[in-house]
Amino acid sequence: MRRQTVDSSNLASIGSDAENEILEVEFSHGGVYQYFDVSEDVYEKLMNADSHGKYFSTNVRNDYKYQKM
Repeated sequence: MRRQTVDSSNLASIGSDAENEILEVEFSHGGVYQYFDVSEDVYEKLMNADSHGKYFSTNVRNDYKYQKM
């Protein structure tokens, strides 16, 4: 999955597989996680948020199942 670099103190890059509803997040500390059943709408809101980290923490982190890559 191709990820896009973001300007965030906590997140390094973010990618989305819209067909399979997978959000992939690379953290600044180096870990990469995939979050499941994340709609394209949530991905777009995350990418357009004033603070990617704040949006992620509020709307993704505890709301979706995930796995560490």
